[in-house]
Amino acid sequence: MNNQIANELAQTDIETYLHQQQHKSLLRFLTCGSVDDGKSSLIGRLLHDSHQIYEDQLAALHVDSQKSGTTGEAIDLALLVDGLAAEREQGITIDVAYRYFSTATRKFIIADTPGHEEYTRNMATGASTCDLAVILIDARKGVLTQTKRHSYIASLLGIKHFVVAINKMDLVDFSEQRFEEIKEEYLGFTEKLNDITIEFTPLSALEGDNVVDRSTRTPWFKGRTLLECLEAVDTSDGSLDKPFRLPVQYVNRPNLDFRGFAGTIAAGQINVGDEVIALPSGKSSTVKSIVTFDGELTSAHQDQAITLTLTDEIDVSRGDILVSAKNQPILSDSLLANIVWMSDQALEIGRQYDIKLASKKTTGQFTVIRNKVDVNTLEESVASELALNEIGLCELTLTEAVPADNYKAVADTGSFIIIDRLTNVTVGAGMIEQVLDTKGSTNLHEFSEFEVELNALVRKHFPKWQAIDISKL
Repeated sequence: MNNQIANELAQTDIETYLHQQQHKSLLRFLTCGSVDDGKSSLIGRLLHDSHQIYEDQLAALHVDSQKSGTTGEAIDLALLVDGLAAEREQGITIDVAYRYFSTATRKFIIADTPGHEEYTRNMATGASTCDLAVILIDARKGVLTQTKRHSYIASLLGIKHFVVAINKMDLVDFSEQRFEEIKEEYLGFTEKLNDITIEFTPLSALEGDNVVDRSTRTPWFKGRTLLECLEAVDTSDGSLDKPFRLPVQYVNRPNLDFRGFAGTIAAGQINVGDEVIALPSGKSSTVKSIVTFDGELTSAHQDQAITLTLTDEIDVSRGDILVSAKNQPILSDSLLANIVWMSDQALEIGRQYDIKLASKKTTGQFTVIRNKVDVNTLEESVASELALNEIGLCELTLTEAVPADNYKAVADTGSFIIIDRLTNVTVGAGMIEQVLDTKGSTNLHEFSEFEVELNALVRKHFPKWQAIDISKL
């Protein structure tokens, strides 16, 4: 009914329709879980039943289903997102596939992620920008190791809203008892995961039960359908209250009269006249103008692509970061981070890796693995290395001090990727748990440049010496 009203509005008052579409809220979510739990089929069913597939797409899908489908004579909706030849041949998802759709309530971007253990890196990539995770569980198999691994990674990446979709309920006769068993098992696993909300839905992606429309075959279920959960979830995170962070991606110098610093705002907001500091140099200035493709603005906020011009000519280049003078990150060469390892070659203590944090690229080495997490029990244990798909809390020492935040405070400047220096392959991802206090660390908001240099010199010769406050000498 809502889509019908929207269609009528589009035909009669296009200006009002476009305004409504532009100002809808956006939800980014991913589907994850173990292999063959039905993630791609669920997305296909969601798009189909919410009338988001064009007639020519549907016709092509019928043809593809006869050639590569796995559902017999019926249409295989999983082929909507499994587009690679290797995916269709094997009937699995390999790479992350993104799809967009919209309802009368809000807009959605879906990331369909693979369930195979060897493609965990692709799952982590898809989850890194999402607000909500749809965890698929096969009603016949229950909670598996990969279900737990994906749930834990999603939690590490800051996703606070989980919808646990217990799929293939048609294969267990829509048993309420089986639904409750899986629900109890999953809740037992997630007891140690903090700050998450969980909602459960029994469904059949193949037949459409409780995906968009409520099923008559689950009269015992009083909760919401999957689409109702997606439309109702509140993803407001107070992003405007976060400290301003602008990683500089490009210095725009089209002529002698203009010099701007371009990038996408990672957190917070900025206004003309605000004082900012460039890190790592520590030089300060005031925002002169905020330039965008659509013209100049008086203020800008998180996720907007902007170019800032400053009142002073200070040295800022790609890889630097412009931050609020009132709330600055710590400048340090030592980080404590949760590492998701994504390479067949284990993480090696003392080996040099390239580290990319926001727009800054540097090198570093891991000095200590404090613990490794067992994804089945979330128990921590001592480890000397991290193998493929293992997760651990590690200390990282960089060759230079970089501005960094706690991941929970600012995700973009609180996370990094790890790159093998020989192959140039991304081998891991890190979420900063704590910026450690080392000889190369300081908070420029608390110390003057002279104090920074003096403390660095003293700590070089006396590592256990505490920071010197010049005002108390």
